[in-house]
Amino acid sequence: MSKSKIRSGKNPVKTFFGLGTLIVLLLAPLFLNNYRLHLANLVLIYVLLTSSLRTIYISGQLSLGHAAFMGIGAYTSAILAKHAGWTPWATIPIGGLSAMVAGILIGFPFSRLRAIYFSMASLFFGIMITALTGVIPDLTGYLGGMPGIPRLFGFSKIPYYYFFLVLTLLCLLVIYRIEHSRIGMTLMGVAQSYLAASSRGINEAGARIQALGIGCFFAGLAGAVYAHYNTFIAPSNFSMLPSIFLVVYLLAGGTGSFAGPIVGAFILYLVPYVMGGLKGYTPFFLAGLLAVVIFLIPKGIVSLPEQISSWIKNKRQQKVPDHAS
Repeated sequence: MSKSKIRSGKNPVKTFFGLGTLIVLLLAPLFLNNYRLHLANLVLIYVLLTSSLRTIYISGQLSLGHAAFMGIGAYTSAILAKHAGWTPWATIPIGGLSAMVAGILIGFPFSRLRAIYFSMASLFFGIMITALTGVIPDLTGYLGGMPGIPRLFGFSKIPYYYFFLVLTLLCLLVIYRIEHSRIGMTLMGVAQSYLAASSRGINEAGARIQALGIGCFFAGLAGAVYAHYNTFIAPSNFSMLPSIFLVVYLLAGGTGSFAGPIVGAFILYLVPYVMGGLKGYTPFFLAGLLAVVIFLIPKGIVSLPEQISSWIKNKRQQKVPDHAS
C-alpha cells in the first residue's frame, strides 16, 4: 500500500470488497429463486434489527426484549393501515416513531439500571408488550394473530428485495454516522466508565435514554416493514425467544465491530432454514455455537479472517528459526 493511501485512510482491499459485495447484492435477484429471495428479504430486515440492538449495546446496556420494539412498530403500522385505511408509506415511519417513543418512555425509569438489572427489566418489558396485544384483541387478533395487513407491493418478492436493500443500507449508514459522531463517542464513554463520564459532565441517564430512542426507532422501522411484507403478525413473532436470538446474532457476530451484527444476523438467521428436519434443535445449535465463539473467537465471527491471518503469520514465524537451525 502506498504511503499516500495510508495517509488518506483508504484501504483498497476494503474498498474492493465493499464494491464487490454491493454488486452481488444488486444482482442477487437474477440468481435466486422465489424461496431464497424470501429468505434474503428476511435477512435484510434482521440485519437492520440486530444493528439497532448494537446501538443500545454500545451505551453499556444489553436489551433482552428488543423484539418487543419491533412488535410495537409492526402493530402500530399494521393497525393504522388495516383498520384506519392509512397508506403503509405513512404508517411505516409512524411505526418507527412509536417504538422510539416507547423506548424513551421506558428509558426514564430504566436508565439508572445497569448491566444485568437493565437486561432483566428489558426482558420483562418485552413479555409485557406481547401480553398487551390481548388488551385490544379486536384490533390485534391477540394469540390468533393479525392477518390481512396491506402489502407495500404486489406478490412479487423482487420489489421488496430492492426496497429492503435500500432501506437497510440507508439505515446502516445513519447508524454508522451516529456511532462515529459525538453522540456515539458519548455512548461509548458511558459504557466504559459511567463515573468517569459523569465527572466530565456527561449525563449518563440522558445518554442511555438517547441510545434506547435511536435503537428502538430502527427496530420499530424493521417491524413495520416486516408486517407489510409478511401480511401477518402474531405475538410470538416478537416474544422472548426472538429477542434472545437477536442477542445471539449480536454476540456471535461481534459486539466490538460495526460489521459484527451484520455478519452475525446474515449467517445465523439462515441456520434454521439450513438445518431442514433438525430445525427444532436450532436453539441448542445456536447455544453451542455461541459457546464456541466466546471461547475460541472472543471478538466474534467477523474477526475470523483476522484471526486466521494472525495464526498463519505466527506459524510462518515459528518455522524461520527451525530452518535457520
